Parts: sequence; structure tokens; C-alpha cells
Amino acid sequence: MVIDQSKMQSLADRFVEAEVKGRSPWADARRRFLRNRAAMLGLTILVLVSLFAVIGGQFAQWSNEELDFSVMGQVAQMGQPSLENGHYFGTDNLGRDLYARVVQGTQISLMVGIVGAAIAVIVGTLYGATAGYVGGRTDQIMMRTVDILMSIPYMFVLILLLVMFGRSMSMLFLGIGLISWLDMSRIVRGQTLSLKNREFIEAARATGVSSFRIIIRHIVPNLLGVVAVYATLLVPLMILTESFISFLGLGVQEPLTSWGALISEGAGTMNYGTLWQLAFPLFFFVITLFGFFFVGDGLRDALDPKER
Repeated sequence: MVIDQSKMQSLADRFVEAEVKGRSPWADARRRFLRNRAAMLGLTILVLVSLFAVIGGQFAQWSNEELDFSVMGQVAQMGQPSLENGHYFGTDNLGRDLYARVVQGTQISLMVGIVGAAIAVIVGTLYGATAGYVGGRTDQIMMRTVDILMSIPYMFVLILLLVMFGRSMSMLFLGIGLISWLDMSRIVRGQTLSLKNREFIEAARATGVSSFRIIIRHIVPNLLGVVAVYATLLVPLMILTESFISFLGLGVQEPLTSWGALISEGAGTMNYGTLWQLAFPLFFFVITLFGFFFVGDGLRDALDPKER
């Protein structure tokens, strides 16, 4: 039997083409994301940091509030990192175990970043989608309000909220989230304007579906790609904001701690030769930011329509 190579190649090309056409856009995006080495490195970093925050405390021999009187006042000589006394990352200037405090700081910083980003994403997405879909005078009023709020320094607003209503964890979450939704609303509003006249939106409107249901069930789900990319870039911004606030002494209060508070304490004791107090929290802070940025870039490339 003589095999026609050209026909065989044609059949193979058709098979590949059919397979590609049958693949969903989300499957293509997942494939591109998994093939992005930087994104996978960032995802691995985030998984390891999250595991450290969740189970890292199980390996601590000291609690984050417990004082080791044997090293108190002699940090430069006896509070160095050591496996023998159980202080894996050394101690701070009060004799508290730095490993346990870094674990707690990781938990709080990640919590602030994720919760703050979630609040910003929810508020910004609903606000921007509503403004873009309703349009007209309502859109003009809503977006001019956003412009006015964006002209106010958000750090000043956050500090003012913390001073007026107390420096509690809940107020820190709420304050960071509520001042960070403005950019998200503008992005979502622009995407909504390009979606509101699509055929499936017109069909839903023609069948009598309410505007609220169209926004929730048709507009928002089609914005998940853009929202997911921006959210991964928003989390490190939330962590940076919390770290800066804690560095100023307005963030989490003792006995709680965060990366910003630990970095502030470590920077204040550098002259005494206790570099480990700054190095360990700064290391976790930096690699986590890199992890989120790598994942965000990977999602952006994977969800880019030009790559499909």
C-alpha cells in the first residue's frame, strides 16, 4: 500500500486545527500560564510563603510573646540565629523569638493584602460596571466622583481614618480596601463600555432581564480576566501600604506584628550589628512581592487576546 504523505499531513493539520478550535479560551490561558517559567516561579514562591504562614508556627520552640531572659540586653552577642537555643532567626532586642514573630508577621501581612485587595476588587468592580452599563448622566456623576477622590492623597486619608477611628486590625483592612478601589473602577468601567453593546447583552436586555442581573450575571463574569490580573498586582500594593503604615507606627499594634513593623524594628537596631532582625522579615517581604508580580505578569500574558 502506498501512503500519500501529503494527505497524511493534511489530515494531521486538520486534527491539530480541530483540537485547537475545540479548546476553550480558559484552557488556552491555563496552558500559556503553565508554560510561563517566571509565573510558575512566582506561584511556587507564593505557595511556599503561604505554607510558612500556615504551618510555620508548628516548628517554633518559642511563642511570639515569650521573652528569653538569657539573651535580653545582649542581643548582639547571644541573640544571633541558632538551632541550639531554638531561635532559628535570632531574637529581637527584647529577647523575643524572631522566627515566631516573622511567622505572625507573614500571616498578618498576607491577610491585610488579600482582604484589602478583595474589598477593593468587589467595590471597584461593582461601581465601575454600574457606571459603564448605565451610562449617561449617572456615569458622568459617578466617574467625576472618582476623579475627585483620586485627587486626594490616599495615604493621608488612610492615616486620618486610623487616627480618627482607632488603630485596629478591622479598620486597617477596611481603610486600605476602601481607598484602593478607584483605579479598579476606572478599568472595569472602560471594559464595560466595550461589552454593553455586544449581542448577548442586547439579547438579555430584549428578554426583559433587569439591569442589575445583567451586570451581575453577564458583565462581571466577562471581566474576570482583567479583574484577576489587576487583583494579583493589587495585593502587593496592599502589603506595601500596610508595611509603610506599620513602619510609621500606625499599623498593627503590639503584641501583634507585621513585616513593616519588623522591618522598622530591624532598621532601628542595625547600628548594634543585629542585621538578622532586618534581613529575615525583609527577605520574606521582597520575595512575596516578586511572587505576586511574576504571577500577575503571567496572568496578563496568558489572558492577552492577542496571544490566542
